[in-house]
Parts: sequence; structure tokens; C-alpha cells
Amino acid sequence: MRQAQRSRETSESSVSVSVDLDGTGTSEISTSVPFFDHMLTALSKHSLIDMEIRAEGDTHIDVHHTVEDTSIVLGQALGEALGDKAGIRRYGSAAVPLDEALASCVVDVSGRPYFVHVGEPEGQQYHLIGGHFTGSMTSHSLESLAFHAGLTVHLDLVRGRDPHHIVEAQFKAFARALREAVEFDARSSSVPSTKGVL
Repeated sequence: MRQAQRSRETSESSVSVSVDLDGTGTSEISTSVPFFDHMLTALSKHSLIDMEIRAEGDTHIDVHHTVEDTSIVLGQALGEALGDKAGIRRYGSAAVPLDEALASCVVDVSGRPYFVHVGEPEGQQYHLIGGHFTGSMTSHSLESLAFHAGLTVHLDLVRGRDPHHIVEAQFKAFARALREAVEFDARSSSVPSTKGVL
């Protein structure tokens, strides 16, 4: 059973996460950051990873701490659920459009955290989406997740104009690439590395 539960308590936030890598994409998400809830719901739906996420934090100051800590705990849960990674495809890639926006993502379940994010138009990082979520949190959230799950992620925004579409296309591209990377490979049950470990 590729499932895990993780939690984190700090003076800035309280987060609990459970995941099932072999789910159907069902989720119960409540982070007190509505647009982030929307993105995490999309992440669950399009990765087919079941997620239960509860978070509360000092959003009266800024959403930064809550988004960051939720992403950290989600990454830890994903890493734990992957176990020794035997039999997975390891690599996944996807290109996802959302109207005028197009995002491309490649994921390697490498055990070596790395995050490359390019292509967003200048000013995207300053847009306030849904009244709470600044555009810069896209990169910070997915980088935090990747680092704590042990993923190499290359995320490219190919084009886009609407700030909402830009963020959503990127989360969905990451979700589809992650889905492929963590799926079992019908042709192999071994760890997909010449080293024998990931």
C-alpha cells in the first residue's frame, strides 16, 4: 500500500497530509487559502493521487507560511509513500493547455531534489490571484514539494496571458507528469536505476 501520513506543527502553521499514490484522484483539501485549495484539488485529480490536506496558519500576515509548510509536508508524504521506488516508471512528462496558456513539465523521481522553473511573463510573480495567492507562490510551492519528495522537476510555461490560467496549467502539467512518473511499469519490478537505488 503506497500510502503515507505526515504532519508539521510550527508557530506559523499546523499541517496534516495523507496520500494514496494508487488512488483515483479524490481529495479533501482545506488550507484556508482558497486558490491554493483549487490548485491542490487539481493536483490530486490529475495525478490520480488521493489527498487529504488540512492546514491552518498565520494567513492574517501572509499566505506564504501556510503554502510553504503545506507543500513541505505534502512532499514528505509523497516521498514516504514512494518507499524504495521499485517498479515505478520514474520519469514522467506532460504538456497541458488551459485556453491561451500552455505548460510543460518533466518529473524524475530521482531522489535528487532539483527544480527548474522558466517562462512566466514578467509581473506574473506579483499578481494576486483569488485575493490571497500571489503568482510567486507557484514556484515556491512546487519547489518546496519537489525538494521534500526527492524529485527533479523541470517546469516550463510555454505561453500564457491570464494569471489564473498560467498557474493552473502549470499545476496540471506537474500533476500529469507526476502521475506517469509514480505509476508502476508493467515491464519491470526493479528499481529503475543502474545504481540499484533511488
